[in-house]
Amino acid sequence: MNRIKSSSPRFFELLVVDLLVAMGYGGSRKDAGEAVGQSGDGGIDGIIKEDMLGLDAIYLQAKRWDGTVGRPVVQAFAGSLEGHRARKGVLITTSQFSPEALDYVTRIEKKIVLIDGEDLAKLMIDFGIGVAADAIYEIKRLDTDYFDEEL
Repeated sequence: MNRIKSSSPRFFELLVVDLLVAMGYGGSRKDAGEAVGQSGDGGIDGIIKEDMLGLDAIYLQAKRWDGTVGRPVVQAFAGSLEGHRARKGVLITTSQFSPEALDYVTRIEKKIVLIDGEDLAKLMIDFGIGVAADAIYEIKRLDTDYFDEEL
């Protein structure tokens, strides 16, 4: 998290798109997602195709913060989704969400997924974003089910 927090906001927005592409959204990074965050971005930092065909889009907001992300920020993101006629969004932060923010997303019609810093780090490790394998060990055992002839 310290390395992410010391990077630029633009890098963080690209990291978020890379993570979602690695998780299987869209297709390739070039084809599937784009970071659009900048001044006047309407509260949207990125857009990614939900599937390879691009039948739906998921809108992203990335908050590289130290403080808690509260309900007003999540409400503003929900409003940004409305402004794009979007139904789905992901708000990712390097910090954490307040209980009010977590509760708010359960009571609205739009589907907003909140990913805090701890979950972000776990997802990055699971999907190989910003990490490299140091050593991999594979231990094999006999698969006795394979040899069961009573099928």
